[in-house]
Amino acid sequence: MRMRWWKMLGLAGIMGVAATGVVIARAERRRRAYTPEEIRARLKERVEGAGEGQPEGRRS
Repeated sequence: MRMRWWKMLGLAGIMGVAATGVVIARAERRRRAYTPEEIRARLKERVEGAGEGQPEGRRS
């Protein structure tokens, strides 16, 4: 009976690792789907948005 729990725990761990790999692969595919122009535009939007939240004396 004790070995059965360890087997179940091991299988659950393996399934967790596999599910994590699937999530990472999907995110990577989604990230690579952007064109370089789209990435530049998104980065510029982020930089402009980040600059607005800082106090006047701290902008670089």
